Amino acid sequence: MNITKLLLSLGVVVAGSRVAQAQHAVWAAKVVAVSSQKAEGKEAFSPEKVLGEPNATPLGQVHNEAWIPKKEGNNEFIEVRFGKSVVAKQVTVIENFNPGSVTKIELVDTRGQKHQVYTNDSPGPVPEQFRTLQVTFSPAAYRTIGVVVTMNTKAVNGVNQLDAIGVADVAESMVKKEFRNEQSGVSFDSSMVNLGPNVNSKFVDTHPVISPDGRTLFFARQENPQNVGGAKDVQDVWYSNLTNAEKKQWGTAKNIGSPINTPRDPNGVASVSANGQQLLLIGVYLPDGSMEPKGPSLSRRTATGWTKPEKVEIEDYYNDDPENVDFFLATSGKVMLMAVDRKDGKGQQDIYVSFLKTDGKSWTKPRNLGGTINTNKAEFSPFLATDGKTLYFASEGRGGYGKSDLFYSKRLDESWTNWSTPRNLGPSVNSPDFDAYYTVSAAGEDAYLVSDRNGIGGSKDIFRISLKPTFRPEIVTLVRGKVLDASSKKPVAATIRYENLLTGEEIGVAETSPIDGSYTIVLPSGAHYGYRAEAKDYLAESDNLDVTDRQKYSEINQDLYLVPFAVGQSIKLNNIFFAQSKYYLRENSYPELLRLVKILKDYPQVEIKLEGHTDNQGDPQLNVKLSLDRVNEVKKYLVQKGIASSRITTEGYGGSKPVASNEQEETRKLNRRVEFRITKK
Repeated sequence: MNITKLLLSLGVVVAGSRVAQAQHAVWAAKVVAVSSQKAEGKEAFSPEKVLGEPNATPLGQVHNEAWIPKKEGNNEFIEVRFGKSVVAKQVTVIENFNPGSVTKIELVDTRGQKHQVYTNDSPGPVPEQFRTLQVTFSPAAYRTIGVVVTMNTKAVNGVNQLDAIGVADVAESMVKKEFRNEQSGVSFDSSMVNLGPNVNSKFVDTHPVISPDGRTLFFARQENPQNVGGAKDVQDVWYSNLTNAEKKQWGTAKNIGSPINTPRDPNGVASVSANGQQLLLIGVYLPDGSMEPKGPSLSRRTATGWTKPEKVEIEDYYNDDPENVDFFLATSGKVMLMAVDRKDGKGQQDIYVSFLKTDGKSWTKPRNLGGTINTNKAEFSPFLATDGKTLYFASEGRGGYGKSDLFYSKRLDESWTNWSTPRNLGPSVNSPDFDAYYTVSAAGEDAYLVSDRNGIGGSKDIFRISLKPTFRPEIVTLVRGKVLDASSKKPVAATIRYENLLTGEEIGVAETSPIDGSYTIVLPSGAHYGYRAEAKDYLAESDNLDVTDRQKYSEINQDLYLVPFAVGQSIKLNNIFFAQSKYYLRENSYPELLRLVKILKDYPQVEIKLEGHTDNQGDPQLNVKLSLDRVNEVKKYLVQKGIASSRITTEGYGGSKPVASNEQEETRKLNRRVEFRITKK
C-alpha cells in the first residue's frame, strides 16, 4: 500500500454532496487522455462523466453519469485537468460502483510533471459497493493542475465506474457524509437596503445592471414623464454613478437618452462590458426608430455619446414568447446567456448559452443549460458573476417563498450543461412578492436586485444587500489602465485580449475607451494570465499577472504599450519565462512565442534581432553568456516552428543595459528580459 495517509469514507450519500469549505476545492473540468471508453461526449458512460461534482446516484449501481472503460485491463487510466491550480493536500476519487481497481494516482503540476501520491500493489474487490478514495499528504512546492488515475479493472472481475475526481488544499473530506437540504438559503450580512430617491422613484425601477467596477448602475424606469417618449413611454434606460464608495451612496439618476432610448418601445440594458464601453440591449433597433423583439443589440460608447444600437447576430435565434426575454453578456465578452422559450427547452422560458464565433461578430446557436438549471416553468434574469462560474437566476419552477425566487448555481466544467444543484437565496432576498434581476460587481461584496417590498410610492424598487464572504462569487482581480503608443505615449484605440498562459486559451476580449484609451479586464483567481493590446500598424508589448493564489479581490493599474511596426523599433517579450538562472523555456512562454511565429509568417520579408538582458546580480561574464543562451533558445524554438534561421540574429548583453534600478527585486526583475528589434521590413 502507499506511504501516504489513506482514508476510505464509506456510506457517503453523494447526491447531496457539498464541497468542503476549503480555500480551493476543485473537481475535474476537462478530460485530457483516457485509455479506453465505451462512448464519447455527453453519452452514457463516457469519460466526460467524471467531470464536476459527484452526481451518479444511487450509489452501488451502474449509472449513466459515470465513466466505464471499454475494456478490462491492468493499465486502464484517465487523465483530467482542473479549472484552477492548487497547492494540494488531498486527492479524492469517487468509485460509485465495484470499487477496488485503483492502482496509482499521480498529480500533474503546472509544468506537466507527474508526482505519484498513491499506489496499491494488490487491487481487487472490496466489501463495499462504492467508496470515496481520499488520499491526503503534505503539500509540496508545486501546484497541481491535473490528476492521472490508473486502474487494474481485471482485478475487480467486472464493470468498474468512476464518478468524480477532485483535489483540495485542505485535508478535510471534499464530500459530506450526509445529505442536507439547502432550502434554508444563503446568509447575508444585512437586510436589503433601498437605494433611495437618487435612484428609485415613485415609478417602477427595475432590471439593475452594475458595471464590473461597481461604479455605474444602469436600470430601467417605466412610464416616467422624463422618459424620451414622456409618461406614455413604456420603459427607458437610466443610470446612476457611485458618488461615495465608503458610504455606498449613489448620485441622481439620469436618462441615458437617444439613440438607446426610443419614444415608443421598451428599452433596457441587459449587461455592460468590463470597462463600461459596450451595452448589450434588449430588442433589435430598426432604421425607422422602432424596435422588434428578435434578439439583442449592441451599442458602443464614443467621444460624444453612444452609437446607434446594432443587431447582434445569433445563429438560429428565435423565441416563441418574444414578450418575455432576457440576455446577459459575460465579462469575458465571449459568452452570452439568454432566457428564451424554444422548442428544445424544458418548458416556458429556459436559460441558454451562446458563444462568440471566431469572426468576433456573430454568435453560435443557443445551447440549453440543461435540467439542473431549467424546469418546466420559467427561468429568467440570468446573471453570470465575473468569475465566469457563479450563475444567479430567477425561477418559477423550484418552489420557495413566492411566485419567482432567486437561486444560484456553480458551473462545474466547460460543457455549460453541468451545474451544481441550485440553492435558494433565502428569505432575506426572496419573499411572497416579486424578486428578480440580481447583479453583483466584480468585488462580490454587494448584490443589487429588484423587489416590490417597501418600494417608494408602492412600486418596484432597486435594493442593495451585502453578502457574507462565504457566499460571494470566486475571487477575481480587476485590471485597468490605458493603451499607449510606446513612442508618443498618446492613447491608441485597441482591442484587448487576455489568455491563460499555461493552456494558451483565450479567456476574454475587450475594447478600449474611444475617449482616453482606457481599458478594464477581470481575471478570475487560479491562473497566470497574459494580456495585450492589438491595433493596426502596431506590435504589442504583452504583460502578465499571476493571480494563481490570490485570496481577495484587488484592483491593479497597468498601462499597455503598442510599438509602431517599423525598422529599428524594439519590442519587449514580457511573457517569456525561464527557469531561475537557466535558459530553458517554461511552458507558459509558448503563447507569446507562437504570436511571434505568426508575425514572422505573416510578414515573410521581416528580419529580427533577438536581444537578451539580465540584472546585475552575479558574475558579469556569466550573465552575458546566460542572456545569449536564452535568446538562442528562443531562436531555436522559432526555427522549429518553420522560421528560417537566416532571418534571426541574436546577441546577449548581460546586465549592461538596465531599464530599471537594480537596488531592489521589484524593479530589478524588469531588467531580466528578452526583446526583439526589427532589422528589416
